[in-house]
Amino acid sequence: MAKSATHTFGILTSGGDCPGLNAAIRGVAKAAHEKYSMNIIGINEGYRGLIEGDSRLLKASDFSGILTRGGTILGTSREKPFKDTEEGLRDSEAGRNKPEAIIENYNKLNLDCLVILGGNGTFKTANLLKKEGLNIIGLPKTIDNDIWGTDLTFGFHSAVDIATEAIDRLHSTAHSHNRVMLIELMGHKAGWLSLYAGISGGGDVILIPEIPYSIDSICRHLMKRASQGKAFSIVVVAEGAISVEEAARSKSERKKLKKENEYFTRGYEIATAIEKTANMETRLTVLGYQQRGGTPSAYDRLLATMFGTAAAELLYRGEYGKMVALEGSRVVARPLEDIAGRLKQVPPDHPLIETARSVGTCFGDI
Repeated sequence: MAKSATHTFGILTSGGDCPGLNAAIRGVAKAAHEKYSMNIIGINEGYRGLIEGDSRLLKASDFSGILTRGGTILGTSREKPFKDTEEGLRDSEAGRNKPEAIIENYNKLNLDCLVILGGNGTFKTANLLKKEGLNIIGLPKTIDNDIWGTDLTFGFHSAVDIATEAIDRLHSTAHSHNRVMLIELMGHKAGWLSLYAGISGGGDVILIPEIPYSIDSICRHLMKRASQGKAFSIVVVAEGAISVEEAARSKSERKKLKKENEYFTRGYEIATAIEKTANMETRLTVLGYQQRGGTPSAYDRLLATMFGTAAAELLYRGEYGKMVALEGSRVVARPLEDIAGRLKQVPPDHPLIETARSVGTCFGDI
């Protein structure tokens, strides 16, 4: 075997946690350690740990037995080292800004590459670090499945399973009390989770950020169902869903409206509007952080392991500046600059939209 291009690399997890992070860490570390004899430095608490020099050499025992564990053994944070003003970039050491601290600690640790597990914000930072001269390899994780360039991210399928089970459980109480049951799922700008879970759970209405909704349209659909003898309905709402009226406003106007909004969540606002407009008893469930927690699904363990071992191959070959991705059934590598700053939303002509419409699901637009 040819000599590995990478002798020592660092690994960190950044942004929100999700199922599959430990499986991905294990995939990278086991392949790199056992197949290529690389040294692995674990960076604690994401970019914050790299700024503060908080790291440790990972031994085989550290990444053994973690395939099924939720969360991340390295910890995480939402630190954004390039964000805000020059003053905001400063760390605790006077005169040194955060990107400079990262570069300094990268060199102190004698890293040949930094492996980063994260989502959209994480990869924006990763690409900026690449421009500063650091070698980077990325692994895409998020329950939102909104990272451009990959068909799927690990964490997504686990969240779909959790959300679908929650919808399943709402069916029985909705039927028992003849109510509209509304469940709010995560998804600020992309509706993949609500779309997949909504279809899997038999949602009668699915509201996603990509398709602006009308309360009148939603209520017409719910009242039509009631007139047909269907005494209950399930409404699935992505937290980032927006109304037709909001969609017609500028981004700054929408931000202002959001701050002035008296409702705690989008789901609460829609549930209240349904009760007022359709005079139908409505109950809201906000699923929240349960979607991100717990044991990863079998599929996410598989995907995370595939991504991890593919990243180890890139390390071995010295193919830096890339993110591993799923294209069909193949794991490929995409240039980081093509990923950073791009959001993968649900296209209006996506086959699943037509699938849902064909079984009578309303998206609030017609």
